[in-house]
Amino acid sequence: MARYRAAACRQCRREGIKLFLKGSRCFGEKCAIERRNYPPGQHGLGRTKPTPYGVQLREKQKAKRIYGVLEAQFRRYFAWAEAEKGITGENLLKFLERRLDNVVFRLGMAASRREARQMIGHGHIQVNGRKVSIPSFIVKVGEVVQLRSSSKMQERVADNLASGRSPVPPWLELDVNEKKGTVRGLPLREDIQIPVQEQLIVELFSK
Repeated sequence: MARYRAAACRQCRREGIKLFLKGSRCFGEKCAIERRNYPPGQHGLGRTKPTPYGVQLREKQKAKRIYGVLEAQFRRYFAWAEAEKGITGENLLKFLERRLDNVVFRLGMAASRREARQMIGHGHIQVNGRKVSIPSFIVKVGEVVQLRSSSKMQERVADNLASGRSPVPPWLELDVNEKKGTVRGLPLREDIQIPVQEQLIVELFSK
């Protein structure tokens, strides 16, 4: 499967904010934003003020990097969002939030979406009792996401759940003892705590 293979911390520096791509590292002194809070590259300190198009592009790139999706996949999500009833930008975020790797991360089973993606790819996660190894799997309302009982990640997941890095959103219900979560409903915009202005993404794709 296609994925971004370069240094993750470059992405945070390029967007100028913490995207929390590296788990516990993002909360410590080694975080790239804490050490070098300017864009990467030879001219990182001398960049000019962005144009309106540049601002819209940065919002799209930011959303892609937060959720760990590439361009073709992101455009597919946008096409689905346009076809749905409601506000296109919010629909887009709802699709991204319901990706299985994001759900595992939101439940607190993984320290980052990258770790969640790896856990899923290695077959540690099941949905409704069946193993699912596709990180982009869209979880539906009522489905149960659980760590497989035979998984060797039991201790790691228990540590992640005990860390309490971020609260579980209202649209998910977590059972810590069983290491499972249930999708109670679709996420609302106020439940999606990410620093992205989705309307700018819609304006970019509307050109």
